[in-house]
Amino acid sequence: MSTPSKDPQKIGRLTPLKDVLAHIAMHIAPVAVREVDAVQAGGCVLASDVVAPEGRPAGAIALRDGFAVRSEEAADGSSYAPAPLQTAHAVDVGDALPAETDAVAAQDMIVVAGSATQAMIAIAAGDGVLAAHGDAKAGTVLRRAGEKLRDIDVAVLHALGVSRVAVRRPRVRVIVARATDDPVLEAIAALMGTLATACGGEIVSDGQGESAALGSDDTDLVILVGGSGTGLRDVSVHLLAQAGQVAFHGVGISPGETVAFGAMNKAGVLIVPGRLDAAFAAWVTIGEAIMAHLAGYKGAPPSSPATLARKVASTIGLVEVVPVKLEPSGALPLASGYIPLQAMAQASGYIVVPADSEGFPAGTSVGVRAMP
Repeated sequence: MSTPSKDPQKIGRLTPLKDVLAHIAMHIAPVAVREVDAVQAGGCVLASDVVAPEGRPAGAIALRDGFAVRSEEAADGSSYAPAPLQTAHAVDVGDALPAETDAVAAQDMIVVAGSATQAMIAIAAGDGVLAAHGDAKAGTVLRRAGEKLRDIDVAVLHALGVSRVAVRRPRVRVIVARATDDPVLEAIAALMGTLATACGGEIVSDGQGESAALGSDDTDLVILVGGSGTGLRDVSVHLLAQAGQVAFHGVGISPGETVAFGAMNKAGVLIVPGRLDAAFAAWVTIGEAIMAHLAGYKGAPPSSPATLARKVASTIGLVEVVPVKLEPSGALPLASGYIPLQAMAQASGYIVVPADSEGFPAGTSVGVRAMP
């Protein structure tokens, strides 16, 4: 996609992001379906709908501690004229309702004095009761294919007796390009692993040095950190060209212009820059799209509306990632182009300025995506 060059490490031109995303959509296919334990599937993308296997609960149960009663006996109860009860069974939350009862009164609603039991308040049928199949009817679709399982979903599935789910879970390796103690490269590698996992991926291994990525045949995506530029020590794109194919190198995003993508041994290879801000921008514009296609994710990055507290200027032709801090006055842009580390730490989220825009004036309503 990029302009051909005798030296693949050199950038002939910046490929428009829309062309990169179109290439990804055309060439990246969902990974194979795997069945996994539901309790371990948090963050995974479903490959098929998940349905309730049976109605829950099987019968009516108590929703609170108290007394299971017949509502018709307590219909006229009050503190001035307590209603005598012939039927009152002490129950705890989750207990099955005795067959002759249809409501559960809280303990302080009932007075027991010797053999006499009285309701101090009117109690209607169904009060304090979860009806049979009130949690879920058999066959109810709980989550659909293409959706990502949240932690709360995992808890619900466990409670409803769903033990296995079908998912697409891309296998991802994160490699630091140069064997070094550079804390920035190490920080980027850790971030890439975290972000890939959040997209439903499984980190299968990591390592240092470009050679650790070459010949990989146990992964769906290799993320190579660093070496994407045109400096003397930057050779990652050159090595990818030798071992596989370079689809593009240099993209119209800011920051992150030197990002590259290609393929090797049937695995996609994403080479992110060795700057934290550039690697982050490359991920949210390109990396997330790659993972979405691999995992079969059908959602979109969530965002919340906010009003810009100050204008944002941008260069036509570049998709720009701009960190913002949410304040009472609105979303305050913190940086443009290079994003200092302190700005990334202070940011509440970020906005994405399209390539055909020169930016936004103050007072514009924008969609703010949360920082991971």
